[in-house]
Amino acid sequence: MAKTNFNLLFREKPAKLLLILVNTQVEMYASTVAKKIDCTYSHIVKILQEMESDGMVTFKKKGRLKIITLTKKGEDIAKSINVIDRLLK
Repeated sequence: MAKTNFNLLFREKPAKLLLILVNTQVEMYASTVAKKIDCTYSHIVKILQEMESDGMVTFKKKGRLKIITLTKKGEDIAKSINVIDRLLK
């Protein structure tokens, strides 16, 4: 990710979260995402709650864990961010 221009246009952590979710093939959990984008677990949970209320992500319970899944809306937004990120490089 081109840091300077990208951060000017987007909030870094939420954008990175969406990019990780759209570009991964494995099940993702809040703690895994937090480690990947160097963010606290509580901050990721807060971002995910906002994204859920905006219809960008859903959660599926698997035992004690919640699997994060992008909705169609979330996937479309993440793909658009991916395109913009490539244009900024």
